[in-house]
Amino acid sequence: MYDTLIGNVLVLDGSGNAGYRASVALAGGRIAAIGELPGAPARQLIDGTDLALAPGFIDVHTHDDTNVIRTPGMLPKLSQGVTTVVVGNCGISASPVSLRGEPPDPMNLLGKREDFSYPTFADYTRAIEAAGPAVNVAALVGHTALRSNHMDRLDRPATHDEILAMRAQLRDALAHGAIGLSTGLAYASAFEADTDEVKLLAEALDEFGALYTTHLRSEFAAILEAMQEAFDIARHARVPVVVSHLKCAGAGNWGRTREVLSTLETAGRLQHVGCDCYPYSASSSTLDLKQVTDEFDIDITWSIPHPEQARRKLAAIAADWGVSLLEAAARLQPAGAVYHNMDEDDVRRVLSHRLTMVGSDGLPNDPMPHPRLWGAFPRVLGHYSRDVGLFPLAEAVHKMTGLSAARYGLAERGLVREGYHADLVLFNPATVIDRATFAAPVQTAAGIEAVWVNGALSYRHGQPTGERAGRWLPRSGDLRKHFHTNPEDSP
Repeated sequence: MYDTLIGNVLVLDGSGNAGYRASVALAGGRIAAIGELPGAPARQLIDGTDLALAPGFIDVHTHDDTNVIRTPGMLPKLSQGVTTVVVGNCGISASPVSLRGEPPDPMNLLGKREDFSYPTFADYTRAIEAAGPAVNVAALVGHTALRSNHMDRLDRPATHDEILAMRAQLRDALAHGAIGLSTGLAYASAFEADTDEVKLLAEALDEFGALYTTHLRSEFAAILEAMQEAFDIARHARVPVVVSHLKCAGAGNWGRTREVLSTLETAGRLQHVGCDCYPYSASSSTLDLKQVTDEFDIDITWSIPHPEQARRKLAAIAADWGVSLLEAAARLQPAGAVYHNMDEDDVRRVLSHRLTMVGSDGLPNDPMPHPRLWGAFPRVLGHYSRDVGLFPLAEAVHKMTGLSAARYGLAERGLVREGYHADLVLFNPATVIDRATFAAPVQTAAGIEAVWVNGALSYRHGQPTGERAGRWLPRSGDLRKHFHTNPEDSP
C-alpha cells in the first residue's frame, strides 16, 4: 500500500518539458510510481484535478543560515512550496564562525552574536539535524565569515598566512559536505580582498569538485569587470561559477542586461557558468552609503540608533531632519534598506534567460522584509509565467527545480521521477500568486495547495501540518559533472 496517492494531476516534472496528466504515488519518503494507477491502494488519497504537481522548489539563494535552527518551521519558505534552501550566500554564513565581538556587516543579517555558535562546519550540520527543520538544507561557506575568523580587521587584504588558514577551514567544510565557497566582494568587509586572495581560497574547491558563487564586486557601472573577475577566479580554480542575484543596479545602469547576459553566454562557451535572480525590481540589504542616491526610492526597514524611522523612505527622513540623504543614512546606520534600483525590463530579461535559476534572497531577520521572502516562487508562477506570459509554466518550474538540483548537486531531487525523494508541491495554476507586498510583506501566497518534504505532508490548505521532515543535504559528487541546463543529466 502506498502512503499517498495524488490522482489525476498535471505533472510538471522539472525537466522543462511540457506537463502530462498522471497519478503519482508516494511510499517511504520516495516517489514510488507515476502513471494511471487505477484503484491503487493508499493511506491518503488526494484529488489533483485542476491542479499541478511539481518538484519542491529549491531556493538556491537564501540567508536562512540561523533560521533553519532557530525557527525550524520555516513557514516563509514552506508556504511558497520551497522544500530545500541553500544557505551561506553572499560571503556570509553561520559556519564555520568564531566571533570575537558582534558580527560584522553584513553577517549581522543572519542574526545576533549569540546566533553564531558553530565554530566548525560539522557543528553546524549537527545543529541542523538536531533542530529538524521543515525544509532540506544545503550550505555554502562564506568568504567574509572566513575572513572574520582569521583577520584582526576586514578593511585590508589578507596576508598569505591568513589565506592559508582560511583555506584549511574551507577544506574542512568541503570535506563535511559544503557545496562550495561564496563571496560578497561588494561589501566593505570583503571589498579589500584582492582577486588573488579569492583565487588562492578557491583552489580548495577543485579538489572536491565544488562550486564558486559570488555577489559581484559591483552590480553598478563596473559590472562587466566584476563578472570577468568572477570568471577568472572560477577558471583558475577549475570549478563552475554562479553569479548571485544578477542585476543591473542603479539608474545609470538600466538597460545593460543585454550586454551583461551576452558576457555570461560568452563565458559559458569556455567554462561552467550560471546565475540566479529574484523576480522583483528592488533589492534589499544593509544600508550602504555607496548606494545612497536620489535617483530612486530607498525604504528604511530597520535602524539600531533610530528604530522609530523604520518603514519610512530615506528621503522623508532626510527632509524631516533637514540634512542630506547621505548624512541621514549615516545617522541611521547600522540599518536595513530596500533599494528600488532596477528596471523592470532588465528583471524580465534576466529571469527569462536559459542560464537563470530562481532564488529569493529573502532576509528572514528583517522586521520589515522585502516581499521576496514570502512571495518569490509563486510570483514567478503566477505573475511572470501565467499573467505576463514571460515563459511557459513548465519552464518556470524548471528554473526552480531541475536546473537548480543539477547545478548544486542535490542528488535525486528536482525532478518528479520514480525513486526520487518525494519533495513535491501541489498548486493551482489558475490562482497561484504572491500576496506579499512592500507595504505588507509578511503574507503567505495563494494557490499553494500542499507541500511534501521527503514524503511527509508538511503544508496543506494554507497551514503547516506540524511535520518537519527536512534533512541536511551534503554535496553530491563532483558538481562539474552535472552543471548543465538539461536536468536529465542531474545526479
